[in-house]
Amino acid sequence: MSTTHVEVEETPVDPVGDGASPVAPVPVKKPKPTRPNPRLVKTGPPPPAIWHRRRNVVHALCVAVFVALPFFDVMRFDIPRQRFYLAGQEIWINEFSIIFFALLFLMFLIVGASMLYGRIYCGFMCPQMIFSEVSLNLEKKLHTFISKHFRKWSPSVRRWAHHVAFYSLIWIGSVFVSFVFIAYFVEPRDLFWRLMSLDVVTAGGIAGAATTVVTFLDFAFVRTKFCTTICPYGYLQGMLGDDHTLIVHYRAEANECVECRKCVRVCPMGIDIRDSPYQMECVHCGECVDACTQIMDRFGKESLIHYTWGEKGELVGAGRIPLLRRIGLRDAKRVIVFAVIIIYASALAVALTLRHDVLVRIAPVRATLYRVGDDGRIYNTFRMTIANRGKEPATVGLSVRDLPDAVFTIPVDALTAPPGDEAKQEFEISVPAGQLSGGVTHFQVVAEAAPSGTRDEFDMTFITPMGDRTQ
Repeated sequence: MSTTHVEVEETPVDPVGDGASPVAPVPVKKPKPTRPNPRLVKTGPPPPAIWHRRRNVVHALCVAVFVALPFFDVMRFDIPRQRFYLAGQEIWINEFSIIFFALLFLMFLIVGASMLYGRIYCGFMCPQMIFSEVSLNLEKKLHTFISKHFRKWSPSVRRWAHHVAFYSLIWIGSVFVSFVFIAYFVEPRDLFWRLMSLDVVTAGGIAGAATTVVTFLDFAFVRTKFCTTICPYGYLQGMLGDDHTLIVHYRAEANECVECRKCVRVCPMGIDIRDSPYQMECVHCGECVDACTQIMDRFGKESLIHYTWGEKGELVGAGRIPLLRRIGLRDAKRVIVFAVIIIYASALAVALTLRHDVLVRIAPVRATLYRVGDDGRIYNTFRMTIANRGKEPATVGLSVRDLPDAVFTIPVDALTAPPGDEAKQEFEISVPAGQLSGGVTHFQVVAEAAPSGTRDEFDMTFITPMGDRTQ
């Protein structure tokens, strides 16, 4: 039932009617609507916190991915060796095109995600948000545990015990998180032995120690303040979002809010979502959606806070919506952005697929055009570079086309390169004197790499003396 308060408005009235008598106020009743006072209709357990559970699952998956990426070479920069690992492949710094495509793809992915889904990344996948919530929850649970099991201790002792336990666990977590983070830039096994030896001398050891200290200060004191004071993503999303971007929106057209303020209490950022869906602090985590759903369910009503496609768009999951609109492709602009992301992802996949693990380069050495050997043969010198970007030793065999009676001066099966390294070798090709007409002869050198089986053909020139210059 709803109640109605009465406001009294005083209207001046002339009691005599001659216009000269003092005016006496006469009360006039004016109704003033207030918020409804609904009755509880349910007393059982509240509905499950769907978005909270989904966030926990996504958080666990993100932590697993964060830890796994550098250890399985899915994505990491190896700064000491100047290598970039992507999808298990070792990309060298001279393969800038692939690195460029990868970075460009990540840029468009961030732009597209911000345009379509707002700050879902902040609430569901951001490492800062995930570890900040872990820190906050750990602090609360330690306080509850110590207060419950050590009641005989004085408040000051319990407070000190809480601080020691909390900061000790946070320090251990900071060491682990810093180790994983630095593993994106230093080979993990090498980094592990540096950690075991307490290395604070080399660049990797100093970077690890500094990151650990910064991470500890962040988890212990900064936490969610980082999102509102340092992180630029909130401002970026504000520029990229529009009227169809996914937001968390408070809608109460019938003025049904019961003023329980549970949405404010559960918000990890401490804001009131009823003020605006575009507050920079809001990370679209959905905790307020679950809170409002549980409270309004007791009154037999729907939640007043929802995920919506813009302030005036439909609710997420409401009714039968076409698939493209359901996943956020609600206008031509979004379709174009999504298509660009697919194109760049496809180009990156093709570049990785066409890439050879063993790269062979052959070039003539023209410091000396030719030499005449003691055996009367004509020799040309060539230089071969083998870049083994695979994980197994590579052997390269050479053969010649269109150069009759050509002979290599080194065993063709002895050119090898260790994994992840580069080998250079000079070799000579000789032909009998008089076999070729003087001048330049075009031929091909064929390089076959094992065990990858890649085959490359190089167009070369062989120079022989003109006329009688064979002595």
